Amino acid sequence: MSAKILVLGAGGNVGRPLVKALRAQGEPVKAATRSGAAVEGAEGVVFDIANPATHAAAFEGVDRAYVMLPAGHVRAQELLMPVVNALVARKIKIVFQSVFGVDADDSIPYRQIELAIERSGVPFVILRPNWFADNFHTYWKAGVDHGVIAVPAAQGKSSFIDARDIAASAATALTSERFDGKAFNLTGPEAVGYADAAAWLSEVVGKPVAYQATDDASFIALLTGAGVAHDYASFLASIFHPVREGWTAAVTDHVQQLTGQKPRDLRRYALDHAADLKA
Repeated sequence: MSAKILVLGAGGNVGRPLVKALRAQGEPVKAATRSGAAVEGAEGVVFDIANPATHAAAFEGVDRAYVMLPAGHVRAQELLMPVVNALVARKIKIVFQSVFGVDADDSIPYRQIELAIERSGVPFVILRPNWFADNFHTYWKAGVDHGVIAVPAAQGKSSFIDARDIAASAATALTSERFDGKAFNLTGPEAVGYADAAAWLSEVVGKPVAYQATDDASFIALLTGAGVAHDYASFLASIFHPVREGWTAAVTDHVQQLTGQKPRDLRRYALDHAADLKA
């Protein structure tokens, strides 16, 4: 049996379908989560990115790793670079889930991590997904429930990507050498504004859902009132600046390059997640 693939964040929106896809291909997988529970039939291993004492055991018997920063954390370099350095020392291939647009400025923390990986000498693939379509049934779910999605996006559009397409892209990157040494900007097939997204969601959930453009301070207050940590709420507010500037409206064919399939559009996402959106 070949060495195993380590998937960080294996219980998340990308990690779970990624583990499922890898298992379907017959790949041995170590599913890393804070609980260490098995995921989609894969071996579970305890891994807390903020607790280095949990890291070494997760790396044992691994020759490829999917690396990402779990939601809720903002100290990207501080938390991810020890992981990257440990993987490099073990000559483990890295498929890194970065962030759309960070290649615009080498001083951005995620870009600094990319550069370290690129210079490391180990095989790597960098994936930069745009805004997740799945945010509508996770971060913005309370808004959908109350009929108002209030975010500081102004009239900006985003080429929302379905987490399943990120997972499919990652599965290809982890099981092939064809894309090693490259970076891919992952998007959905079209740029959509929040007003249009709200209209489509209304049809799926069967009740009116509107978009309300808000300011950063109001958005942060809304999130912290719902229990989100202030630093993470501030981070989420800050990344709406590229949306307002139109930078997240770009569309690429990189999902199709990696997977051979066109990415799902936001309508398809909403239909497939109707139960989650209505719950």
